[in-house]
Amino acid sequence: MKDKMANTTEKPLLDHISELRNRLLWAIGGLLIATIISYQFVQEIYGFLVRPLAEAMGPNDTQRLIYTNLTEAFFTYLKVAMFAGGFFSFPFLILQGWLFIAPGLFPKEKKSILPFLIVSPLLFILGGAVVYYIVLPMAWHFFLSFQSSGLETVLPVMLEARIGEYLNLVMVLIFAFGLCFQMPVIFAFLAKMKMITAKTLVSKRRYAIVGIFVVAAILTPPDVISQFALAIPLLGLYEISILLVRYLNPDASPDEPNSIR
Repeated sequence: MKDKMANTTEKPLLDHISELRNRLLWAIGGLLIATIISYQFVQEIYGFLVRPLAEAMGPNDTQRLIYTNLTEAFFTYLKVAMFAGGFFSFPFLILQGWLFIAPGLFPKEKKSILPFLIVSPLLFILGGAVVYYIVLPMAWHFFLSFQSSGLETVLPVMLEARIGEYLNLVMVLIFAFGLCFQMPVIFAFLAKMKMITAKTLVSKRRYAIVGIFVVAAILTPPDVISQFALAIPLLGLYEISILLVRYLNPDASPDEPNSIR
């Protein structure tokens, strides 16, 4: 009898582990395929990522990126392909996560989570667009302003940026902004789970503002303009999150045992 009960309890667990493995394999496979396809267009993607720096440079600037190691350019292109593959396969990765958890949800729960799956990739793309079209142009103009000719500094001070360092910085910023822009999705999900209330977010607004500026200072280049370029959208998203939580969880009270104080 005990052996029979053990078999019935082990089988669902093994099924879940097998399903998780399959979803991980699908996710890795999708990422790999997207990376391979992206490598076929790696020079176009490279040109797209370099364009903000090229447009910020003046006619007297170096107008080039350099590499100081024979393998640096190849591995940088490989990183660019992996970055593009991860960026373009992000919705597919979310889909695999959804397909793993969906069988264990009730129809009502599925309907409530589905909008998050749609909004999350859109916010990720929006975060990347803020970096590319707003933050990078302002940051590169600021840093290029420290160049000088030999008339001012005896010897000229010119930018000789390494291709690997430049693209690593750009790709990290795009992913960091994309993840930071997931804030409304996270708070809305917590509200759906009755774990947070709008009153809680309002009461913690002062701490949130400080935290947002700390995160902006860490993630962005060390200039005030770039930091505000990230902090201001995040502050706006925090206020939007309060409205979303109030809409999704209007009757919740911070005194409830499930809510986060």
